[in-house]
Amino acid sequence: MAYQKVNADQRAPGHSQYLDNDDLQATALDLEWDMEKELEEPGFDQFQLDSAEIQNLENPETTDLNLDSIQPATSPKGRFQRLQEESDYVTRYTRSAPKSNPCNFCRLLKILCTAIILFISGILIGYYAHKKCPSNATSSATLDLQLYQEILETIQAEDIKESFRNLVQLYKSEDDTEISKKIKTHWTALGLEDVQFVNYSVLLNLPGPGASSVTLSSSGQCLHPSGRPCSEEARTRGGQDLLYSYAAYSAKGALEAGVIDVSYGNADDLKRIQKMKNTTNQIALLKLGKWPLLYKLSLLEKAGFGGVLLYVDPCDLPKTANLSYDAFMVSLNPGGDPSTPGYPSVDGSFRQNRANLTSLLVQPVSASLVAKLISSPNSRTKTGVCSPLELPNNDERIVNMQVQTVTKFKTITNVIGYLKGLTSPDRYIIVGSQHHTAPSSYGQEWASSTAVITAFIRALMLGVKKGWRPHRTIVFCSWGGTAFGNIGSYEWGEDFKKVLQRNAVAYVSLHSPIRGNSSLHSMASPSLRQLVIEKSHFNCSRKAKCQESNVSSVQIPGDADYFINHLGVPTVEFTYEDVKTLEGPSFLSEALFPKRTAKIEEMDPFFNLHETITKLTGEVILQIANEPVLPFNALDVALEVQNSLKGDQPNTQLLALASRLRESAELFQSDEMRPANDPKERIPIRVRMLNDILQDMEKNFLVQQVPPGFYRNILYHLDEKTSQFATLLGARERCKLLASNETLQEALSEVLNSINSAQVYFKAGLDVFESVLVGKN
Repeated sequence: MAYQKVNADQRAPGHSQYLDNDDLQATALDLEWDMEKELEEPGFDQFQLDSAEIQNLENPETTDLNLDSIQPATSPKGRFQRLQEESDYVTRYTRSAPKSNPCNFCRLLKILCTAIILFISGILIGYYAHKKCPSNATSSATLDLQLYQEILETIQAEDIKESFRNLVQLYKSEDDTEISKKIKTHWTALGLEDVQFVNYSVLLNLPGPGASSVTLSSSGQCLHPSGRPCSEEARTRGGQDLLYSYAAYSAKGALEAGVIDVSYGNADDLKRIQKMKNTTNQIALLKLGKWPLLYKLSLLEKAGFGGVLLYVDPCDLPKTANLSYDAFMVSLNPGGDPSTPGYPSVDGSFRQNRANLTSLLVQPVSASLVAKLISSPNSRTKTGVCSPLELPNNDERIVNMQVQTVTKFKTITNVIGYLKGLTSPDRYIIVGSQHHTAPSSYGQEWASSTAVITAFIRALMLGVKKGWRPHRTIVFCSWGGTAFGNIGSYEWGEDFKKVLQRNAVAYVSLHSPIRGNSSLHSMASPSLRQLVIEKSHFNCSRKAKCQESNVSSVQIPGDADYFINHLGVPTVEFTYEDVKTLEGPSFLSEALFPKRTAKIEEMDPFFNLHETITKLTGEVILQIANEPVLPFNALDVALEVQNSLKGDQPNTQLLALASRLRESAELFQSDEMRPANDPKERIPIRVRMLNDILQDMEKNFLVQQVPPGFYRNILYHLDEKTSQFATLLGARERCKLLASNETLQEALSEVLNSINSAQVYFKAGLDVFESVLVGKN
């Protein structure tokens, strides 16, 4: 039998790197030398090959097939250990035991002892290292919490107050473009990255050269919207207020007709009035509140009215609010540039001719003008009981109303700044404030909003200078054109719609942080409610001005509109309110009263409330931007759906579907969310998949058809007094004026499809996780 030595350089194509060192080559030479010596010994005739090996020797063509079974292992354990683990390896070659060699035995004994010592040493080192050092996840979480506190502790009321006063002084001397430049310069100086202007040329409806007026036909007395006689000269602030007491995008012109008191203008009011009077081309005396203004105007328009005198009843305001001579501004724009509905106002876009968005002449007036109109001297009696303003049905009042506005294209500027995320830079937490656009005394709250967001940027960039960065990108936005219908945020959202649909994680609103000083009010979408309750309770343990569990999902004014209703992005907002305002009718915030600097500083003289809002909002932003798993709660969304179906007219089909949605959400939360929140079980690819599902789950609740002024996102209620789906309430209201219930059936179908879509969404998410797990196994 011939024997051939194997050359050390002749390796199989998939050889392991562990075979490339000198020690293994020396071992191979020793083995060859021992084999040669053994072949020379007399007992070699006992060396036997099994039948398979004999067959291979007789058929050399098949030798390569059998060599495959001893290719170097790709496992990091190495080639030899893998061969030792194969059960049939020891039976492939059988021979009699070689003669014992004392030197070989000693060498093996030394190797064995060394291996045992190294093994025990490794165990001891690993044990004490694990005992003394905490886990990376625990230490990382602790460091994050410490850094959060360091960032938030740098937020001081005095800094916010100084920033607020600087903004107010700047506003008095500069226009909107200069204000935007100052904001950009300030943010850049604080260290914020890539601060830029985003400009849009949009159609604005502005006051005319003269103030609008209302003339009483019976006496011939001409009154400004504030209730003051037209003969009085407008002075200083009063002149500006006169010009800016108007309804943006109303029809313009003059109308002389009878006045009909429609109270709040809901379906019951109109149904009662239409039975008694002819409403065609008449003027409606309408109270603001209880329902969205655009919805009520749509009902009046269908009823045939030609004009509207809009006012706020003093009985709906807190006793401390003395607004009897204050007229106000409203916008009839549902959102965005009216000349480019549904698409951005970029160069080359088609412009539609939409100077007015309603056929009604709409004029906001003060309560004092309404009191003169109905001959009521005072709405409050000596006992302090408020008597609502009301025009008797039998009394006739004829007035001549004139509405003067002009429409022109102007540039709206948004200031956008970025703090890029470290691990997920393609996921955006958007923080929005407003800066003033119209040259009027309205909205000192814009200065409050800008001062708060600037204070948080200042604190955040101090952490960045220490080497910290959030996991996700934070986008800071100062919106322009908010008073005219959230134009800046709508145009930016439409411009970047595709990117935002995929990447926007949450929207944090700082639209108007200080509206009162008696109670902290929190608004959050259902998926963020648990996080907001947790932070609010912690804050309320330190501050007294809180109401227990005062967290709701309701319609709010401001630039959050686009992100809630067109992108389905979870949203949160913290504000200070007056308790009496919360108890009164909803939607009074649609009226933009002139808030002067003194008023803001009267409500919060030391700016402690501003500091609280900044810290509370900042804490939520940091947690959403930095938590490995988004702090969204899927089960709360399902529970909100079930609660919204409770009412006088339960629908069994909707209830059954909502029950299935809850089951899917519970299963999703227990099987996927809880393990992902455990650092020991956290797998990066599964965390990313989970976050994608959490980020997009509220998009299932966007419906197409809703009454004017209603949210398309059905998870948000009209106000805190109603718990049912707003779209169903609106449909039932409309059915009172129509002969059929077709509108209600359409609304029920929209709600059913949304709930079914969410249930399928969670189930599909579970199926994806299961398939990934099976694939890995």
